[in-house]
Amino acid sequence: KWLDEIKTDAEEIYLLGDIFDFWFEYKKAVPRGFTRLLGKISEITDSGIPVHFFTGNHDIWIFDYLPKETGVIIHRKPIIREFNGKRFFLAHGDGLGPHDKGYKIMKKIFTNCVAQWFFSLLHPNVGISIAQFFSHKSRYSNGFETKEYKGDNKEWLVLFAKNKLNEQYYDYLIFGHRHIPVDIKLNEKSRFINLGDWISNFTYAVFDGKNLELKKYEST
Repeated sequence: KWLDEIKTDAEEIYLLGDIFDFWFEYKKAVPRGFTRLLGKISEITDSGIPVHFFTGNHDIWIFDYLPKETGVIIHRKPIIREFNGKRFFLAHGDGLGPHDKGYKIMKKIFTNCVAQWFFSLLHPNVGISIAQFFSHKSRYSNGFETKEYKGDNKEWLVLFAKNKLNEQYYDYLIFGHRHIPVDIKLNEKSRFINLGDWISNFTYAVFDGKNLELKKYEST
């Protein structure tokens, strides 16, 4: 419904990662259950609206299926954009900054082509079941414990954003990794935005050409 509603006036759409709980593209199989979502995204890209898809830690194994079948533009690293004179830093947010060294090691393993090849040898029913088990375990054992905002001086992405502003000016630094809706001022002109999620918060951000607003979707 949200995609249906925004397609009437959206110029571009940015999905900042963890859209899927898990995703892996076998040579001739992909995870089931996302037909309507992928169909709607395809409809939007076919209409000429660019859809940017950032890989997150839950859907890191996206290869060429989504770009070919749905027309999305894949981003595996942060990007910088400028709209109407406003500078945006856009990223999923996993592994940024000097913290979370354990995850960074794990990410290097998961993005290694040899590790991906070995995983692809598993039958899809087995591989996807294993991955979904660990994904759910991670989300429910760790996710709810870290849902609460820790404070500006303890949140890794906020600290990362502050350091980025020391290097270069941005009006908005926008992330998705923490899965909690956050909108704070980093200084008089720059804002840190974390988009939240579509499991419990149903939040998203809209830039109207002048201002950016974090909104909550209310289904009609």
